[in-house]
Amino acid sequence: MHSLRFRLLSIFGTLFLVTLAGLGFTLGQLFPLLVKDSMATNTLESKENVSQAIEKLPYPITQTEKNQVIDSIAHNTKAQDLTDIRLQLWLLIGIIFVVAFILLLFVTDRLIKNLARPIDHARKTALQLAEGNYRARTYEITGSPTLRLSKAMNVLARSLQEIMTTREIEQERLKTLIENMGSALVMIGRKGEITITNRIFTELFHQEYAEIQQQQFRHLGLPEELVDFVDHVFMTEVPYRKQLHLKIQQEFRDIEVYGAPVVGEHGLWLGVVIVIHDITEVVMLEQIRKDFVVNVSHELRTPVTSIKGFSETLLDGAYNDQSTLLYFLDIINKESNRLQILVNDLLDLSKIERLGFTVNMEKTSLRDIIVQTVDMIHSKLEAKEMEFEAEIDQDVIINGDPHRLVQILLNLMDNAINYSEENSKITLRLYKKGHEGIIEIEDEGVGIQEEEIPRVFERFYRVDRDRSRKSGGTGLGLAIVKHLVEAHHGKIQVDSVEGKGTTMRLFFNLA
Repeated sequence: MHSLRFRLLSIFGTLFLVTLAGLGFTLGQLFPLLVKDSMATNTLESKENVSQAIEKLPYPITQTEKNQVIDSIAHNTKAQDLTDIRLQLWLLIGIIFVVAFILLLFVTDRLIKNLARPIDHARKTALQLAEGNYRARTYEITGSPTLRLSKAMNVLARSLQEIMTTREIEQERLKTLIENMGSALVMIGRKGEITITNRIFTELFHQEYAEIQQQQFRHLGLPEELVDFVDHVFMTEVPYRKQLHLKIQQEFRDIEVYGAPVVGEHGLWLGVVIVIHDITEVVMLEQIRKDFVVNVSHELRTPVTSIKGFSETLLDGAYNDQSTLLYFLDIINKESNRLQILVNDLLDLSKIERLGFTVNMEKTSLRDIIVQTVDMIHSKLEAKEMEFEAEIDQDVIINGDPHRLVQILLNLMDNAINYSEENSKITLRLYKKGHEGIIEIEDEGVGIQEEEIPRVFERFYRVDRDRSRKSGGTGLGLAIVKHLVEAHHGKIQVDSVEGKGTTMRLFFNLA
């Protein structure tokens, strides 16, 4: 693209050419008038000169011959003069034309130079601003007729730069807010396309962020209940809230969905925004709380009812029979012990689950912990005539609380004994793997169904309730074990086959 200076110079050059050509044409039209006077004067002078020359001739000449000679010479002189005059005139006009054109171009170029340069730079600056380069500036030449234009252009550039900076900051804040709001968010345009979403949404529904942009929300494979909810918001164009129970990737999730229309300036309807709160844990905790109240009430009612019933029977006169008295007192004592164990486990679990609970860490030998636990549980093994085998290749040292570690192993060994038949075998292994010390307790008991394995660490959950109650279990042991293992920064793993046995595997970081 040619510069403004070149274009102006071309325009003025063309104008000058046309003007000078018109001037030349005008002079050409005046040429006959100018030549007529000149030729008449030259003809008279030529005739006089020829007449004088004839008179000086030595021989006589007639008047007729004299007139013919004068006329012939005058005619030749007229033609020659006409040619000479035309040549001189066009030569003069050409010289004047060229000189005038050059002078006009030079003067014009100097005049438009100061005007065109800042305008050209302002145009380039405007193009850069249009392309998004808000740091571009134009020259401000003092004394230039375009100084005010340059200043206005620079003020506009600075304003656009400030607006863009503010917009980028606001966009970054909005993006940070959307990504870290803790709830899934998706905005759907008027045609049903996804325009805005966040990481929580893509993780919840197992989608890729880059793949769902500008996609139709119906094509994402979302649960049908959620699609119906979005359709409802589209059709009614009013805010709507609802709790949904969805199946996502073979997993059930409870969510609370809020949808509202998005209205822009002048009432323009832009689409809908959907906010999804995952309340699965809240619902689960609420259910656990309800189950806990029911289970505690049931577990407390059984021993309390037994104690109350037998004590009332004794008060009604049964204490007079010595054998009945001792039998009833023995039952009351057992139920009291069971009640005491339940209360102690509840208090212990409450303490462990309390925020800020810690264990007293020190370097501890897991082999010594196993020896202490086996000594304490030895009588129960003998009572059921069970075989016990310990496979300890080498000692494992970890950072842990010895008393809590003994409590963990006692609970696990108790369960292995209680859920195993007589004359069966329990195997305990201790070994290292990488940076971890591992304890395995394997039994040949009733085992656990695969779908029940994730629930064995819930409070009051029992695989076999009748067997657990007969053994005096409270259903809180594995919940306590799980919290204590996590307090040691470890983890617990369960492998079980129904009818063949269970393996509890503990992982602790080496000291």
